[in-house]
Amino acid sequence: MPPSVPSLPRRVARTLRTSLFAQVTCALVLGIVVGKLWPDTATALQPLGDGFTRLIKTVISPLVFCVVVVGIAKAGDLKAFGRIGVKALIWFEIASTAALVIGLVSANVVGPGRGMNVDPSSLDAAAVEETTGGGHLPTTTEFVLDALPQSFLGAFAENELLQVLILACLVGAALLHLGHTKVPKILPAIEQAQDIIFAVVGFIMRLAPLAVFGAMAHLVGNYGLGVMRTYAKLIVLCYLAAALFVVLLAVALKLVTGLSLWKFLRYIREEMLLALGTASTESVMPRVMQQLRRAGARDDAVGLVLPTGYSFNLDGASLYLSIGTLFVAQAVGVDLSLGQQITVVLVLMLTSKGMAGIPGSAFLALSATASSLGAIPAGAVALLLGVDRIMDSMRVVTNLLGNCVAVFAVSRWEGALDTDRARRALDGEDTSTPDDGEKGVGAEKGLAPGEDAGGEEGASAGRGPGGETGIEAPAPGIPAQKPKELEQLKEPASEAG
Repeated sequence: MPPSVPSLPRRVARTLRTSLFAQVTCALVLGIVVGKLWPDTATALQPLGDGFTRLIKTVISPLVFCVVVVGIAKAGDLKAFGRIGVKALIWFEIASTAALVIGLVSANVVGPGRGMNVDPSSLDAAAVEETTGGGHLPTTTEFVLDALPQSFLGAFAENELLQVLILACLVGAALLHLGHTKVPKILPAIEQAQDIIFAVVGFIMRLAPLAVFGAMAHLVGNYGLGVMRTYAKLIVLCYLAAALFVVLLAVALKLVTGLSLWKFLRYIREEMLLALGTASTESVMPRVMQQLRRAGARDDAVGLVLPTGYSFNLDGASLYLSIGTLFVAQAVGVDLSLGQQITVVLVLMLTSKGMAGIPGSAFLALSATASSLGAIPAGAVALLLGVDRIMDSMRVVTNLLGNCVAVFAVSRWEGALDTDRARRALDGEDTSTPDDGEKGVGAEKGLAPGEDAGGEEGASAGRGPGGETGIEAPAPGIPAQKPKELEQLKEPASEAG
């Protein structure tokens, strides 16, 4: 008798119960509906998204610290770690400059602000001041000094990623210097703390659908869908320019690593949808680190390149800033010369590096660019107030993909990428190992404790980094034997027979 096929409602219910992607998708749609139908109620739902982001931020700093320290200690080569950092900065500068140039060229070709003929005196410059909270972008000196920690605990308390990275590098270097014989218990303790943090992330991620629902309902309820018609030309241009940049990322990833960006998008679809719903890349940073490690990128590369990219590699923001600057200039009737546009690129190359974590940073960067040119009234930046929030989705996707591609590219460049494992991961095969700190992976997929996603419990226990060794995994409680020891055990048995 053939097995009974579950009915459609049962299959849908099971998918909603076990798939985070399905849960977040439903929450996204519900948020849009609620925001459209009940805007007054929807605007009060923002704390759902803010609360989730706060919970995620509490684990980012300790997670980055643990991953970097363990990565340096296990790699055993501080010089290699330094090379990874230098190569990452080179990649970031090339990528963000390419994004700026694409933005400027596309804005010149399309001209999203031409014909608006806006009178700058009619704009409310105080609205920009209110959005930015009176803040300012740090100077180069301030940026460098702010990256240096004043206290060990203060870096974690203030969630300063660059400061945490520096501390992690120092601790990892100290572990290498002292050796495991002098501090034998420190590294295992940090690895255990890392496993605990990943477990906490798994618990928090169960709240992701609520966060997406609240954030999307607030967005639609507060700004409405009409703003998209008003700024349709600018919005379409920004998203098309971002799509072009993503295509270039796909080409670069294929040339450098041989991997497919489209498969990688499918691989991180849950994280991508969550980032879109919450309009925050920080909300998915722990999960993305986990996914990149599972896809064959070495711990030290993931731990250094991804967090650094959150401050230095804002590709989506660079696109938006370059297009936004020309849009404002065209809207108020200012024709920027080639020299002035080159100045825009140079200024934004600097100001975009200090944007992370600063409220209203996009407007601060645009205001700084307008002031440096002396041709665009600073108050004209207020033209973008109504559309800025709509651009978050573009910025989030482009920033996240840009940083992930940077991890793969720099890892490959440094020989820190297992390409075979990466291909298997992107093809949907389970590549998790006990070292990944992903004890809760099976639970998320509705599996019993101890059962992996592929249904082959313990099948990977006898595999080394290079693939199958031909040795079966030992039964629980029996230590693994080397091949020579196994032969010695087999010989007496055959003689007895």
